[in-house]
Amino acid sequence: MKMTRLCVLFGGRSPEHDVSCMSVVSVIGAIDRSKYELTTIGITKDGRWLIYDGPVEKISDGSWQEYAEKKLAEEPEKYGFSVLAANGRGLKDMTDFVLPIVHGPYCEDGKLQGLLEMADVPYGGCGVTASAVAMDKIIAKQVFESAGLPVTKYTYVTTADIADDLDACLDQIEKAVGYPAFIKPANMGSSVGISKASDRDELKAALDLASRHDRRILCEEAVDCREIETGVLGNDDVKVTVPGEIVATEDFYDYDSKYVDDGKPKMQIPANIPEETSEKLRDIAARAYRAIDGSGFARCDFFVDRKTGSIYINEINTLPGFTAFSMFPLLWEAAGSPYSSTIERIIELGYERYNDKTDRTSDK
Repeated sequence: MKMTRLCVLFGGRSPEHDVSCMSVVSVIGAIDRSKYELTTIGITKDGRWLIYDGPVEKISDGSWQEYAEKKLAEEPEKYGFSVLAANGRGLKDMTDFVLPIVHGPYCEDGKLQGLLEMADVPYGGCGVTASAVAMDKIIAKQVFESAGLPVTKYTYVTTADIADDLDACLDQIEKAVGYPAFIKPANMGSSVGISKASDRDELKAALDLASRHDRRILCEEAVDCREIETGVLGNDDVKVTVPGEIVATEDFYDYDSKYVDDGKPKMQIPANIPEETSEKLRDIAARAYRAIDGSGFARCDFFVDRKTGSIYINEINTLPGFTAFSMFPLLWEAAGSPYSSTIERIIELGYERYNDKTDRTSDK
């Protein structure tokens, strides 16, 4: 049986580069080498694509780039390529399928997906539109509202607004959202640049932090809530896991809690919630996924108010973490799909979407 040439992408230009490196080590270890001929490509922080065939330990400790650059210098014919190649070796000549294990801007926001579409290579995960919409927290909120899905109170400002009249921005946020409030860069993941403000001084500091990561800033009500997540797999036929809960030990589930503190937050699967709430969450997750035209896989994140039980959709993560203690693979393991099987299903769904698009194009 012919093996599928599988290319796994990791790294990237975003601040979530290191998160990707953590995720990809687990993915590489789970890939069935009897089915897939593996090529691994790392994207450096300055945007270069390098074939990497060294030990996974160098990915974990960050020394993979030096190794890959040395190999490229020694054997440019073997290690050199261009993603889009009119002549010579391109990505399509090297691989049958691309599995992006990357996060954040330039990776998860539709830009990478658009590049892969241009290269005419099937890939795993959501397409250009869904990736771009889900990555932009402000646009995602607006799409969810249009679909009749519940969201927390929110407003947004830009860095130009802040520079023009900071006090007016502070007044706007206090009137629309109040305190406490979460302040977030519109396009960022893994809780990068997010902070909680409980008064005007903290709000100023939060806006300053978020401004370092994006020109558009989401400001939303900080409800006293439980953080609940579901895993989604599918194209037209959408499957949703039972919800799991993030039981954080900090004020909110920040970057260090997720990736630095050795999995300090506990993940309870299934979440200890009423069955009626669980069914509502799964229904909203499927509706939200369809609203952004999701395909392949995603993780849907919710807030559940501790006092009222009200449900609010927070965001859809179209390339969720795949570390050993990430919620998405753990949710599917609890649903009876082992880590390696979930990866294979993502590949199948990517081929399904690619073949559907190709069939429609060839009919014209």
